Amino acid sequence: MNPKLGQTRSSRQPTHLLQTPDTFVRTPMPGLVGGEAIVHAAPALGANFLQYTAEIASKGKLMPGTNQRFLYLLEGDASIIGPNLDQTIHAGAFVYMPATQPTTFIANTQCRCAVIEKKYEPLEGIAPPSAFVGNEPAIPAVPLGGDPKLLVRSLLPTNFAFDFAVNTMTYAPGAALSQVEIHMMEHGLLMLAGSGPYLLGDTKYDVGPGDFIWMAPYCPQWFQADESGEAKYLIYKDFNRMPAL
Repeated sequence: MNPKLGQTRSSRQPTHLLQTPDTFVRTPMPGLVGGEAIVHAAPALGANFLQYTAEIASKGKLMPGTNQRFLYLLEGDASIIGPNLDQTIHAGAFVYMPATQPTTFIANTQCRCAVIEKKYEPLEGIAPPSAFVGNEPAIPAVPLGGDPKLLVRSLLPTNFAFDFAVNTMTYAPGAALSQVEIHMMEHGLLMLAGSGPYLLGDTKYDVGPGDFIWMAPYCPQWFQADESGEAKYLIYKDFNRMPAL
């Protein structure tokens, strides 16, 4: 008998989800040609956004969607084709794709992508953003709260044209958030590297590369990288809009 059968680190709670790779289920998705999706967060969970990992074979495509989309290329090489866009990207690149500018992702090699989709919330007097491509390593790293052991790269501009934010956060070995955070924003978080304890609600979980975490608004949260090496994650949050009444 395999003692690991029926065991997992994954946990689904009212205010959060820890989804570990051993529990991932792959599924076809309309608009995803030659690939499958691992859906991490969706309205069925209670999330107000959609986040998934797209695994796409060479020559496969992610066709334009009906909502704004953010894509971070985890592995592989691809082409981005759309209005005023025609370029090749590599791992570490990211793309913002508004629904108003149909943009297609074409895998030149086998690719793995983190994808976030959200219905755009217009703001009176503010023009919506246009599509663009960026490169995460080229974004300046800013110490969080002045702590040089915890570096943040903001992948989307912070102006009010954007109604969400996506950042990478890199922790030196042993570095930690300076406080337990409780706030109105929800998160989708994908661990890219490293490991350590993550406080969600009143429970501490050991997390590592490939884990996904969803945090509902006002979920207590805190993380510390363990001493074995640097830790890094990609994190989404709703941003720049007043709470709905």
